[in-house]
Amino acid sequence: MKESTSLKRKTMVGLFWSFVDLSANHGIQFIIQIILARLLLPEHFGVIGMIIVFIALSESIVDSGFTQALIRDQGTTQEDYSTVFYFNLLIAILLYIILYFLAPIISAFFLEPELITIIRTLSVVLIINSLGIIQKVMLVKKVDFKTITKVSIIAVIISGSITIIFALMGFGVWSLVINILSMQFLQVTLFWLFNRWIPSLKFNIKSFKKFFKFGYKLLLSGLIETFYNNLYFLIIGRMYSTTQLGFYTNAIKIRDLASQSIAAAVQRVSYPVLSSIQDDERRLKSGFRKIIRMSAFINFPLLIGLAAIAVPLFSLLLGDKWLPSVVYFQFLCLAGMLYPLHAINLNILQVKGRSDLFLRLEIIKKAVLTVLIALSLWLGFGIMGLIGAAVANSYISLFINTYFSAREIAYSAIEQMKDLLPVFVYSIIMGVAVFLLGEALPFSNFIILSCQIVFGIAIYTIICKLAKVEEFEAISQFLVGSISRVRVALLLILRKM
Repeated sequence: MKESTSLKRKTMVGLFWSFVDLSANHGIQFIIQIILARLLLPEHFGVIGMIIVFIALSESIVDSGFTQALIRDQGTTQEDYSTVFYFNLLIAILLYIILYFLAPIISAFFLEPELITIIRTLSVVLIINSLGIIQKVMLVKKVDFKTITKVSIIAVIISGSITIIFALMGFGVWSLVINILSMQFLQVTLFWLFNRWIPSLKFNIKSFKKFFKFGYKLLLSGLIETFYNNLYFLIIGRMYSTTQLGFYTNAIKIRDLASQSIAAAVQRVSYPVLSSIQDDERRLKSGFRKIIRMSAFINFPLLIGLAAIAVPLFSLLLGDKWLPSVVYFQFLCLAGMLYPLHAINLNILQVKGRSDLFLRLEIIKKAVLTVLIALSLWLGFGIMGLIGAAVANSYISLFINTYFSAREIAYSAIEQMKDLLPVFVYSIIMGVAVFLLGEALPFSNFIILSCQIVFGIAIYTIICKLAKVEEFEAISQFLVGSISRVRVALLLILRKM
């Protein structure tokens, strides 16, 4: 019982700091994004969107699935960490060289001469990131998201400030390049300062084989996932204008600031926690079910709410020149609301050591998406057709993920759907009401947006209170307890003064 309570507290604290990290990090990034959207043009974001897929694929190869393998391993040694560190660094250097020489070909594909220099400069981020992978893995294994939070917030504030200065000086797309490089450099530097792990001068072939055996399937599935996640940048960048790609890039970036905060927070906390109880089926199912329900409780209303307030939000914060992004953003939110659920279901496969099934799932889901994209292009539905394919694939993928994860844990797909349906319905009711309120109000965007946010929170709270939703009660108790602890701490400080 004591062990269970300790695990629950560890999970809650980890989730709290992870969510604070990602919320603060993405919140600051959102503010920076607003400023940059007003200073820069859509085509500047479009140019960066053209090369995102190549950087993302390269980062997947650098990681090679070793991160998840290290987190899952319960007896990792200094030699293990050092071996993976040197492998990551070597692969990063090789990939930089490859991208350096491929830059002219990529530039010719998109018909953008400026891409050559940008790719050769931005690819340095691969080497920078490889130096910080082990430091971050060690903190994640200890569920020390408080330190990760400090690192992320400091890095994003400093790099964001530098980026805004360069944008004001008229550096255009290069200010976005500087943003990526400076943020990653600062994060890696701070990870080394806070964690202070030093690699040994050893490379153990046995360690490499052990982690590669588990990781290579995750690498392949990660490459497939990353390629398809960024495939739209390739298609839109090649078939449409740089400006259209800019609208899409900003829409998905703002969507991800919300959806990825929840998905990443839940995924990176749930994986080490669930891994620690992987041999206790009863506790594993209970923990998995609680995480699934809590994720849906937070993410469903957040993404549906954002879709409902998109018009005044974009107009007020980004300016009217970005209004073409709104319809992209709204549909992308419908897909993004399921991302945390995808992540948690796939976590179970990794916890159970089923990287083979993980890979098979990715192939099945991406085959479905390929068919949907091909149909969209063949029927000539344009960018909206492509986004519609992504939304449909997100819902189809959820059913596929839940079906296969249910084979590894005694929590069937039907049980999972039953747990998720009430919150889904409550969120839709809230979203429709908020949207209709925005359509009815004849005021300025600021007043409309403010009324919609307050109204949406009030409706969702009332519905959850009346329906006696467990997650609502749990969060309420946690917040009350946290406020009480803060109050006590402040009183003690004041007495000492």
